[in-house]
Amino acid sequence: MEIDKSTIGDAISRLRRAHGQLGGVIAMIEAGEDCAKVLTQLAAVSKALDRAGFKIVASGLRHCQAARERGDDAPMSVEELEKLFLSLA
Repeated sequence: MEIDKSTIGDAISRLRRAHGQLGGVIAMIEAGEDCAKVLTQLAAVSKALDRAGFKIVASGLRHCQAARERGDDAPMSVEELEKLFLSLA
């Protein structure tokens, strides 16, 4: 299934933010920052990535549901979407 870019703007924003945060984490490690501060920022990056993934899966769910409601074949089965969702857990 292709990703509909118009419905995942929030996911893209989260990924861009995580990209910047990850660069900051790398800089912190290279500068010898405190371990607790590094891990706090790393956890924020991880959460941003997870949330972006969930947004993408949610977009896929909506896309498939809309296809079914139109009487079209959905690009993915419920089982395939569930597998994607669980891969984020």
